[in-house]
Amino acid sequence: MASILIKDTTREQRAQIVKDSLGDEYDVGCGYEGAGINYQLYIDGIKELRELNAEADCGFVTAHPEERQGGYCPVN
Repeated sequence: MASILIKDTTREQRAQIVKDSLGDEYDVGCGYEGAGINYQLYIDGIKELRELNAEADCGFVTAHPEERQGGYCPVN
């Protein structure tokens, strides 16, 4: 698999990577707000995909939060 890093791709390639990954649900240039991720920042060369994905708040719940790195501290 070829690199998808900003430094290794053109803007057009990044747009195609996003479009191929998300399919018809994504209109290049409009972001993907459904997942809380603005992929336009990747296309424009501002943030890497791994940064966007790490920052996303998609509403997922961890089944076993105690297994997360850094331990588990339940809220009382």
